[in-house]
Amino acid sequence: MKMIVGLGNIGPQYTETRHNTGFMVVDQFAQDNNIEISTRKMDAKYGTGIVNGEKVIVVEPTTFMNESGRAVNPISDYFDIPTDDIIVVHDDMDLPIGKIRLRNSGSAGGHNGIKSIINHLGTTEFTRIKVGIQHPAKAKVVDYVLGKFTKDQLPEFNQAKDHAVSAIEDWIKGMTIQELENKYN
Repeated sequence: MKMIVGLGNIGPQYTETRHNTGFMVVDQFAQDNNIEISTRKMDAKYGTGIVNGEKVIVVEPTTFMNESGRAVNPISDYFDIPTDDIIVVHDDMDLPIGKIRLRNSGSAGGHNGIKSIINHLGTTEFTRIKVGIQHPAKAKVVDYVLGKFTKDQLPEFNQAKDHAVSAIEDWIKGMTIQELENKYN
């Protein structure tokens, strides 16, 4: 079983904000693959399905971003999913809008959701898809990440979202991280 985790904040006030990029990507993936994210347990919403012959679980923590690990760890334990079968999708201010970057491991890079997952899983060895939201020029970081994409930014974000969904599908098909990095980074 493969576990696809999107990071974001719960609540209608956060819908479609830059910080909910992970939710938006996995929602699109779930929709494209007829997976309903409706079960609520273990501090998360999730749904399961079969994609390319592989059983998958799509997870959205309901803990708010900074406590995402509180949901990821219990679900991975309950379904006995090893960390090399987990992929986490999240926003990244260090990437321009429209770009994605895959990584197989590494530090949290200042992202509190990833920091929480590392702390709860006890390892940095899990795959991530970072989706660029760009660093704010003058805006405060909190206001920027909790704001929505502008009309000018939306087409570039939608392109990145499509690439991230394709990367997840290729990962499920068995592409190695090196192949994914070469194709998408």
